[in-house]
Amino acid sequence: MSMTQHAEPAVSKTPPAPGRKESDGRTSQRPLALRLLARPEVGVFLGAVAVYVFFLASAPPVREASAMANILYQSSTIGIMALPVALLMIGGEFDLSAGVAVITSALTASMLSYQLTMNVWVGVVVALLVSLAIGFFNGWMVVKTGLPSFLITLGTFLILQGVNLAVTKLVTTNVATDDISDMDGFGQAKKIFASSFDIGGVQVKITIFYWLVFAAIATWVLLRTRYGNWIFAVGGNKESARAVGVPVTFTKISLFMLVGFGAWFVGMHQLFTFNTVQSGEGVGQELIYISAAVIGGCLLTGGAGSAIGPVFGAFMFGMVQQGIVYAGWNPDWFKAFLGVMLLGAVLINLWVSRTATRR
Repeated sequence: MSMTQHAEPAVSKTPPAPGRKESDGRTSQRPLALRLLARPEVGVFLGAVAVYVFFLASAPPVREASAMANILYQSSTIGIMALPVALLMIGGEFDLSAGVAVITSALTASMLSYQLTMNVWVGVVVALLVSLAIGFFNGWMVVKTGLPSFLITLGTFLILQGVNLAVTKLVTTNVATDDISDMDGFGQAKKIFASSFDIGGVQVKITIFYWLVFAAIATWVLLRTRYGNWIFAVGGNKESARAVGVPVTFTKISLFMLVGFGAWFVGMHQLFTFNTVQSGEGVGQELIYISAAVIGGCLLTGGAGSAIGPVFGAFMFGMVQQGIVYAGWNPDWFKAFLGVMLLGAVLINLWVSRTATRR
């Protein structure tokens, strides 16, 4: 009887209510605000809003629809390249040749078409093949040698910069290509790569449309496809990714080739917008693309980021570039402003990340 009396207290304890579990604070669900702050694109979105409001107040012309169309156009020319650069960074690599690769693509299409008196579409297709080949070379060298992509693409950057200048002078006896606006196929190509359309009386460049479409596709790829999982995996730890069956070589080379595709597309836009190409351009643009991706939340170490973040990052760059002009300020301050913005965005992202992961 006494044994029963001692056993009863142990079983008479009220069991915990269903769904209620003891927590040590580590597994409890965080508030919605903190979960939103953990998203890499939230910080840059808030930064983009702040920059927009700042220029909205300090530069009255920004309030006009035509000014916003120009801002979005400038943003799109940066954003189209920032997207593949961001995917490459999520995959754990850099491409310092992206800026001059744009000019290489435009020069190839222009000189091949003009000097050989061919239809411009021949030059466009060959330029695409050249751009993809450059991307393949960068990716193959990184994978096969094991050297940092910083070094490989820095070498490619110098090679392309020299080739752009030397070949252009050799072929055209000038630093720029000849005008191709009167060649066969130019009108069709211009409609695809450099046309405008009217929205409410405002001329809007087609690159804005392409920019948003490419961003939507990149977001879908990252979040809804196996290839997107591969990108995050190789950027996080390529050896672990290889151990679980991720095709690391294919993923990295294809990401470099995707940057090549972006360089081709932007190069064709520049060619069919201005009808000619300056061979010395493109230097420094790679830093703009990388900065837009970093501001958009892509980690320098790889394995984290999004496609939406670089969209807002590119918008901030376009907003500053045009906002300074509309405000009537000295445009020489543009790069300094961008440097401050980059450092500020990195510090804000760091603070947001620590705040979001704090218990």
